[in-house]
Amino acid sequence: MATTIPLNEDIAAASLGALGNPTRLRLYRLLVRAGQPGLPVGTLIRMLGTPASTLAHHLACLTRAGLVEQEQRGREVRSRPDFAVMNQLMDFLTAECCTGAPSAQTTEENDCVPTAACPERDEPREGD
Repeated sequence: MATTIPLNEDIAAASLGALGNPTRLRLYRLLVRAGQPGLPVGTLIRMLGTPASTLAHHLACLTRAGLVEQEQRGREVRSRPDFAVMNQLMDFLTAECCTGAPSAQTTEENDCVPTAACPERDEPREGD
């Protein structure tokens, strides 16, 4: 696993920018579903129906952003998400959840606050 560095807005923006392409987002989600073992590049080519050179470009972009790690195993190259970086990015995005003005907090009309970031949301509401 790569060493993670503290996120700031520039690093978070670069990571999110790398996911801003539909093919890269599909690729990343596929790797997340595969889990820690990751997937061989050949399998990714078949699953995505993407030419090898195009996939290489997208994997390089995700790797530069720190979201994906690649490992050579004999003749096979496996790609996997760096879950520590993914979690760090999610933590960065939700770090200030529920700290705004009272009107910015969760209401019936604005129910978008992640439970993990706001433990008080763990209690069931009416209708749940």
